[in-house]
Amino acid sequence: MPTWAGYAGNAQHQAQSAIASQPLQRVLWTTPVDLVPPYRAGGFLLIHYGSPAISAANTVLVPVKTTATGGFRVEARAGADGRLLWQQATGYVLPASSWTPSFNVALDRNSRLYMPESGGRLLARDTVDQANGAVKRIAFYGDALYAANAAALDAAILINTPLTVDDAGNVFFGYIATAGNAANVVSGFARVAADGSGLWVGAAQLARDAAIAQPAMNAAPALSLDQRTLYVAVNTAPTNALQTGYLLALDATTLALKARQALVDPRTGQPARLSDSSTASPAIGPDGDVYYGVLDGTREDHNGRGWLLHFDAALSQAKLPGSFGWDDTPAIVPAALVGGYTGASSYLLLVKYNNYYGSGTGDGQNQMAILDPQASQIDRFAPGGAQVQVMKEALTITGPTPDPATPGGVREWCVNTAVVDVPGRSVLVNNEDGVLYRWDLGSNRFSESVRLNAGIGQAYTPTLIGTDGIVYSINNATLNAVGR
Repeated sequence: MPTWAGYAGNAQHQAQSAIASQPLQRVLWTTPVDLVPPYRAGGFLLIHYGSPAISAANTVLVPVKTTATGGFRVEARAGADGRLLWQQATGYVLPASSWTPSFNVALDRNSRLYMPESGGRLLARDTVDQANGAVKRIAFYGDALYAANAAALDAAILINTPLTVDDAGNVFFGYIATAGNAANVVSGFARVAADGSGLWVGAAQLARDAAIAQPAMNAAPALSLDQRTLYVAVNTAPTNALQTGYLLALDATTLALKARQALVDPRTGQPARLSDSSTASPAIGPDGDVYYGVLDGTREDHNGRGWLLHFDAALSQAKLPGSFGWDDTPAIVPAALVGGYTGASSYLLLVKYNNYYGSGTGDGQNQMAILDPQASQIDRFAPGGAQVQVMKEALTITGPTPDPATPGGVREWCVNTAVVDVPGRSVLVNNEDGVLYRWDLGSNRFSESVRLNAGIGQAYTPTLIGTDGIVYSINNATLNAVGR
């Protein structure tokens, strides 16, 4: 079993670690995840970086952007000291987006690493803990068809979601396809089996809505607990004034539609926004419930916070939403970790809880929160005193660093998926002040921290824990390995 299989740790995106993290005493080693970071005016870095994967033998598989236009490779590094073991270049081509999308890898139970390739293909590399391993490329629509039309298909079919792998080695992902391509496929979802056989289905066909253009950008497919159902998000084209969409439940073997749910703003009942700038992905709770973050229908309506939508496993019932969903995948927190919690839920949700200064009534008091998905309170951010019932805040904590650009505000939490240290009763979270923090859930305080850099405004980033308890944090285009 890999220690960290890919985005948010496992196929349900629960972002939990059964391995206790080392103390946050110092940065042990670093390596760039971008050789040409696309800094914008003011020093902002609006690019989503892919999460590393970590093998059981403590090999850290690091996605690396190598050129200004998006060349990529994967570097395998020893977790203990960062020593380079091997590297593998890919021909992957980025889809267009206002914020550079992520390049994510996934590791299966047999130490086979999958990474996106050009033409909507996968590149598979065996025996990741060794210097040499067999490499092959797989086209879900057929290798011979790709070989006969390579250049055209490289430009026409682009993977646009992270990869998700089940226990049998089947790989799931979304892709964008230009109409009339040589493979005659349309934008949708693919399943590649461990033996290399593939199948696909179109996003608009699944949604039963001709306005749907593609899988939602950066939204990793999630598998149910029994791995029989695949949850995916689809949206309209980015050229639409308001990108809207659906959450879909698919048969994980055939990709046939099992259920769909239109995604709406809980306050207004109108369509929610599914922005291509987000990395929100479906997450599955221990009871099978499904969580997915969206944006409010208009930017100022909910202080730009969005909503965490909540459904039963069949997508037949909309349940209590959470009061933040923008660019965030919730992590699953066993309720016993949270000091003073007396509610009835067996698990809680870790979410970013920024209250963006200048957006609606946002005051810049940016927080992290632990939410109870089964208990409610009146939303304290809904405009005009609207009585919207949302998940109850079991625990919140405000960022510690003042932000000179927002009077009275603090620097934003920089999280798209944060790891839960179950043995350590804590979570590890990034902040735009350039510091990695341990939030102790028993005492509700920051018990440890380590400075990574001077701080930077950036797209949100992941944290994870390695086989030996080292904590990994991406901040300012660099992977930091932190421990004792």
